[in-house]
Amino acid sequence: MIREFTKQFYMSAGECNAQGDMPVTLLVHRIIEVATLHANSWGVGYDRLIADNHTWVLTRVTTQMRRYPRAGEDYSLTTWIEDYNRHFSQRNIEIASASGEVLGYARTIWMVIDLAARTAVDISQLSYIRSNVSPKACPIEPQSHLRPVATPTRSVEHRFSYTDIDFNRHVNTLRYIGLLLDQMDMRWHDEHMLERMEIAFVKEVQYGSSACLAIDDAVPGQTLFSIDVDNINRLRARFHWQPR
Repeated sequence: MIREFTKQFYMSAGECNAQGDMPVTLLVHRIIEVATLHANSWGVGYDRLIADNHTWVLTRVTTQMRRYPRAGEDYSLTTWIEDYNRHFSQRNIEIASASGEVLGYARTIWMVIDLAARTAVDISQLSYIRSNVSPKACPIEPQSHLRPVATPTRSVEHRFSYTDIDFNRHVNTLRYIGLLLDQMDMRWHDEHMLERMEIAFVKEVQYGSSACLAIDDAVPGQTLFSIDVDNINRLRARFHWQPR
C-alpha cells in the first residue's frame, strides 16, 4: 500500500480567484479529493464504506500557506496519515510547486459516520490505518481549541438552500468556507492573503436551516467566526491574514 499519495494538478486561469491565485475553496476541494483517492487506493473509500451505509466526514481542517498556486502553474498535493484512534483519523497534506517549493500544509481530521443513525463508527476496526501511518512530518501547529464567538463585532443571518447541500444531505464544506470568505469585501481580499485557516465542524446543518453567523474582527489580522442554528453551535473558525 502507498503510505504517501501524490497527485499533480494544473492551475487554470478559469479556476483562479480575483487576485489570480488558487481560491481557498478550491484548495480544500483538492485536499478532499486527494484524501478520497488515497482512501480508494486502500479499498476503504466511498464505494467500500457506502456498502455498509457508512461514509467519511471531514470534522476539522487547518491550512497554512506561504503562498497559493497561481494561474498557469503546475502544483501537487501529497497526503499521508499521521495518527488515528477509535473515533478520528488525522490526515496531513503538503502543497508544493512543480519545482518542489513547499507552498503550504494542511491538517485534517476525519471520522466515519453511519448514515442512518448519523453517529460515529469505531474506525479502529480499519486495520489498514495501523500499518500505513507515515513518519512524514507536518511542521504546522495543530488546530487550536476554537470556541464560539462570544462578543461579535457584527452578525449576519443566512438561510442554507439547495446548492449548499452535498451527497451526505448536509451543508457542504466548501459552501461554509465561501460564506465565511464573503464576509470580507473585495478590497480586503485585494490587500490581504489568508495565511492560516482553522475550521471545526461541530454539528451538521441541513437544507433550509436559518443560521446566525457571528463575526469577531476586533483583533487586527484575525477574524473569528461561529455559526449557530436554533441556538446550537454548528461551526467555529479562525482566519489569520497577512498583507499581500
